[in-house]
Amino acid sequence: MAKLSLFERRRRRVRTALRARSGDKPRLSVHRTGRHIYAQIINDAEGRTVAAASTLGAKASGANINAASKVGKDIADAAKKAGVTTVVFDRGGFLFHGRVKALADAAREGGLEF
Repeated sequence: MAKLSLFERRRRRVRTALRARSGDKPRLSVHRTGRHIYAQIINDAEGRTVAAASTLGAKASGANINAASKVGKDIADAAKKAGVTTVVFDRGGFLFHGRVKALADAAREGGLEF
């Protein structure tokens, strides 16, 4: 079996900790690339995506902090429409700073609790 990369080990560690404390709350999963940032709220009990937002749409463009905060506001609005108010934040293997932190702060300001 091949060794896991540092990113993959960090991602698994974060996901395991989330499962232990999340209960039945949906998870706000974040993924970022060099060009875009994506966020989706996933209900793991049902195995479906409740809401999603990204910079691929026309509302936000690029992969900077401003675009990430716009995606955070969009995901909070989409969650409200879906009836979700509390989530667990899944940063994946990404460190909680920069664009990931900007997205989380904007989602909190938009009304999501985590």
